[in-house]
Amino acid sequence: MVLCTLSACSVPPNGVRKIVATDQAPKAIGPYSQAVKVGDMVWLAGQIGLTPDGHLVPGGIEAETKQAMENISAVLRTAGMNLSQVVQVNVFLTDLAEFQKFNSVYGTYFPTDPPARSTVQVAALPRNARVQIAVTAFIHVSKK
Repeated sequence: MVLCTLSACSVPPNGVRKIVATDQAPKAIGPYSQAVKVGDMVWLAGQIGLTPDGHLVPGGIEAETKQAMENISAVLRTAGMNLSQVVQVNVFLTDLAEFQKFNSVYGTYFPTDPPARSTVQVAALPRNARVQIAVTAFIHVSKK
């Protein structure tokens, strides 16, 4: 667990920072990691609709959303986790008019008890993508 105050965050003594990387998702296209795991938490970098070999999928917002979610699933698996452990999602769309199309695909990945989510429109994304999705997951998620 990461402990935060208004002035700083600290990792408990047993929290080891581990980089998570897989060939089942696109390699980072800049100076960042696919994901970072500390203790029971994993933070994924934003995923766009790139195939693992780095090509943007054709087919528009639905195809890009599906590929981004598949990339997220692959990184989570490498971290020993899955989508049911996602607690927060941040979505960036280049056109909010495509929100319903995005949501129709996104919703299939979280059919019950979806995580908290924020969605905003942005001016542009890398590789001219239409959507970018970043998630945070917690390893000890249980349903009551």
